Amino acid sequence: MSYHVPVLLPESVAALDIKPGGIYVDVTFGGGGHSRFIINQLTDGARLYSFDQDKDAEEQAQEIASPAFTFVKANFRYLKKYLRLYGVKEVDGILADLGVSSHQFNVPERGFSTRFDGPLDMRMDPEAPISAKEVLSTYAEEDLHRIFGMYGEVKNARTLAWQIVTVRGSQNLETIADFKKAIGSLIPRGKENKYLAQVFQALRIEVNDELKALEEMLEQAVAVLKPGGRLVVISYHSLEDRLVKNFIAKGKFFGEVEKDLFGNEIKPLASVIRKAIVPSEKELQENNRSRSAKLRVAQKL
Repeated sequence: MSYHVPVLLPESVAALDIKPGGIYVDVTFGGGGHSRFIINQLTDGARLYSFDQDKDAEEQAQEIASPAFTFVKANFRYLKKYLRLYGVKEVDGILADLGVSSHQFNVPERGFSTRFDGPLDMRMDPEAPISAKEVLSTYAEEDLHRIFGMYGEVKNARTLAWQIVTVRGSQNLETIADFKKAIGSLIPRGKENKYLAQVFQALRIEVNDELKALEEMLEQAVAVLKPGGRLVVISYHSLEDRLVKNFIAKGKFFGEVEKDLFGNEIKPLASVIRKAIVPSEKELQENNRSRSAKLRVAQKL
């Protein structure tokens, strides 16, 4: 729990409606909180495959000795590929706890948090080729404008992009402190934390290609779920939640649901709950990072 405090832990695992002998996937292992909770409900012959691309998460996974458990060091966008490598064609449930783990936020060297100084990194896979430093140092002004506007919903995204391009012409942006100093004049008074959180969110999404990876995982989840199997997703910002909500409701990320010749909706999933589940007051008090979490549950038709 010191590595990462799982959000909506009992609610999300209960939503999987676990069959003790079933096959399950935790596509975001993190500190293993959800995986351990799932394993405790499995019996002989059951399997849990847990994905994570982070080497620190891989080390955490080594502490789980259950014969039902298999750790897969990979991005969840390769869900179908790796399950096939293990001979798995169908599963009974998939759990995704999106976002950044407490551990990643709390290690200054990872560059995820605005609270510390550290390198401009933000890679969930430390071996990935592009870090936040490369984005800020090499992206064209129009691309920076797009990233901050779309992924961070930053109101002065155009001015922010211009400022970064102007500053980097005369000085290197190596650290979080360098970056915060470079954009300091654009940060609204009294809203510093919110503004920087939006800016960092935008950079993190770009560095890790998070939204595209989420779309690919959701599409593959439908392919590998058994009829009646559950998809459980915890999201932490509106961009993620909108993709999840649309995909469950319409079977697609944008536009209206498709219909057949008789007017029947064509979609692979049905929502199990009408409104997203949010953390209780008790959980919000105990874990501040749960404040924006939304849990959605779907079942394969």
